[in-house]
Amino acid sequence: MSGRVVVVGSVNVDLVARGDSLPSPGETVTGASFSRHHGGKGGNQAVAAARLGVPTAFVGAVGDDEFGTEARAALAAEGIDLAGLALVPAPTGVALILVDAVGENLISVASGANAAVTPDVVIAALTRLRIGDGDVVLVGHEIPTAAARAALGAARSAGATTILNPAPAGGIDRVTFGLADIVTPNRGELASIAADDARRVGRHASPGGDPVAMGGVLLETNSEGPGVRVAVVVTLGAGGALVLRPDRPPRDLPAAAVHSIDSVGAGDTFNGALAAGLATGLDLDAAARRAVAAAALSTTRVGAREGMPTSAELARFPGAT
Repeated sequence: MSGRVVVVGSVNVDLVARGDSLPSPGETVTGASFSRHHGGKGGNQAVAAARLGVPTAFVGAVGDDEFGTEARAALAAEGIDLAGLALVPAPTGVALILVDAVGENLISVASGANAAVTPDVVIAALTRLRIGDGDVVLVGHEIPTAAARAALGAARSAGATTILNPAPAGGIDRVTFGLADIVTPNRGELASIAADDARRVGRHASPGGDPVAMGGVLLETNSEGPGVRVAVVVTLGAGGALVLRPDRPPRDLPAAAVHSIDSVGAGDTFNGALAAGLATGLDLDAAARRAVAAAALSTTRVGAREGMPTSAELARFPGAT
């Protein structure tokens, strides 16, 4: 059965400086070039899913300013249902992004209108969308935790598959994690979650740098609930992804070797493609494998959304099937 992808998350305008190297704290690095792009993890993930031909809706907020008008138009141009995109009296979110010569990046976000996404806004939007069995609701954490929790809870109650992308990872409680069928941290986010859990239970150390051991923290949390596909999918950059489930061995999904020039948006591409694959009926391994390929392909072009592949482009890419 084929369903929709509904993304609940952030919209930002990305202000990007590209140079030879990233500055250290207190250091000024000159010689960068500047560009402006549409972004926000939620908006990016919705675009990634829509480009792969899956009906996609977005729930979030933009400000009543020029950036907000442009951000809405950019999402609409991708064919995304924007009935759940609220207009609020606040600045539209902005991300300040630094990228070096090999594609590594540093990002700082001014949340703006994203901070105005409340549980009531989210629940009202999901109710209007009539989400249900077959739909995949992908929730990010560049909105308040309470709104993310409300989205996951409403989606699970409606029978949809729930995905939590814990980016950033700080401040997410066990109740929120327990409402997600699938959690998609990168290695750094997973380490942060494991460290927070260690502090919560009074341990002196987290499980170290082993993603399998750290992923066990989330598997234990999610196994307490009635998850449809209880899993942790750890994104590993050029290393691909690791699928962890409580009832089977870890599944390593390596990425194809590519000439990467810009990693901005690769994680968002992965999440959007993963949700799209699940919405079209793929099992988790197949959807994650396809998402790894989509993310790798996205790094071969400059720009977060600019690099996101269409279904036709992905079909021609090694490892996508």
